[in-house]
Amino acid sequence: MNFIGSALPDFNVNAFQNGEVKALSRDDLLGHWSVLFFYPADFSFVCPTELGDLAAHYSEFQQSNAEVYSISEDTEFVHQAWHEQSAEVGQVAYPMIADPAGVLARHYEVLDADAGQAYRGVFILDPEGKVRSYTINDMGIGRNATEILRTLTAAQFVAEHGDRVCPANWHPGEQTLKPGTDLVGKI
Repeated sequence: MNFIGSALPDFNVNAFQNGEVKALSRDDLLGHWSVLFFYPADFSFVCPTELGDLAAHYSEFQQSNAEVYSISEDTEFVHQAWHEQSAEVGQVAYPMIADPAGVLARHYEVLDADAGQAYRGVFILDPEGKVRSYTINDMGIGRNATEILRTLTAAQFVAEHGDRVCPANWHPGEQTLKPGTDLVGKI
């Protein structure tokens, strides 16, 4: 299935953030850009390196009017225990969503039902809750927060400037392209 342009489903989940458990629903993810960051499991090996990398860049995501949501099939209580035990995960200030029923993982088709874990999916949603970018990696392939942030800013630029597009490796402030016949065969 192609998720580009698809809408965030209705859902109700719990999340651990800043020492507290809070309820989240679809409405909480609207009105700002959202990065849904699925990962296989708490107390694992690659996952803490990824969550730590996102934590190190969290302020940059916030400055881009985006919230990061890490999501696994673990409960909010397991998230809390991991946050308290792991130096790397202890740096996380963004919401850690508990999806033990697999509602979000099933919707975005990242659930490995046999393993009871989510593949490494990243879904970038606009303020209306529509997917603008996504990638899905196998369990053992870690991701890079800098590239997720770059993709987010490119998605935001294209949303704001619909007549312009971002070339490979584009970063804010760099040259963009305006599609048209004058560019055909010249790039």
